[in-house]
Amino acid sequence: MITVHNLENSQSIRILWLLEELGVPYEIKQYKRDATTDLAPADYKKLHRIGTSPTISDGDVVLPETNAIVDYILDKHPNAVLRPEPGSAQRARYLFWFHATQGSFMPLLLDSLIFKRMVSKVPFFLRPIMSTVVGKVRGVYLTPRITRMLSYIEEELGRSTWLAGENLTAADIVMGYCLEVAEVRVGFGGEYPKIAAYLKRMRSRPAYKTALAKNGDFRPFAS
Repeated sequence: MITVHNLENSQSIRILWLLEELGVPYEIKQYKRDATTDLAPADYKKLHRIGTSPTISDGDVVLPETNAIVDYILDKHPNAVLRPEPGSAQRARYLFWFHATQGSFMPLLLDSLIFKRMVSKVPFFLRPIMSTVVGKVRGVYLTPRITRMLSYIEEELGRSTWLAGENLTAADIVMGYCLEVAEVRVGFGGEYPKIAAYLKRMRSRPAYKTALAKNGDFRPFAS
């Protein structure tokens, strides 16, 4: 049986949601972040040399990395409908969003957190200087890229209910966490009504509600 090593306030929520959508049994081992550093505890980092969340174990297999875990689980359940078949009309859109979420969007959200902490964590007398430097970098590099990504998601959700078509796929499960984070870290300001409706649909799914209940309090880091 798969064990989800569930680090609080982390991408692990995606794996819980996936397993709940599949309706398969699994176990959870909960881990608390260090209260001072917000980092994973030492016993979590010992699970795998990479030491990142999410991580699952399944017999002798210990596997980190969101998309690797999703593919591993779906390979074990080949009849699941969360991954469009090769050659289907939805496959290309699925592949794009499944990989762009982690390869393009998630790094931007991490940069957003890092930039905020570059200002908030320096001595107060340095903050005006750091704020100016970070503001220029955000304006030239970060904000345009995040805006472009959110605008494209908004556009795609005008085509279909979910990212790859009319049915929920693993691409939505991976993207869900990103949009939860973006809402807190970047803010939508009413500019993306289709994304807002998408999040409402996501949050109303019984499997997502169950995953949240099992996950515990989920608060994406804002700063």
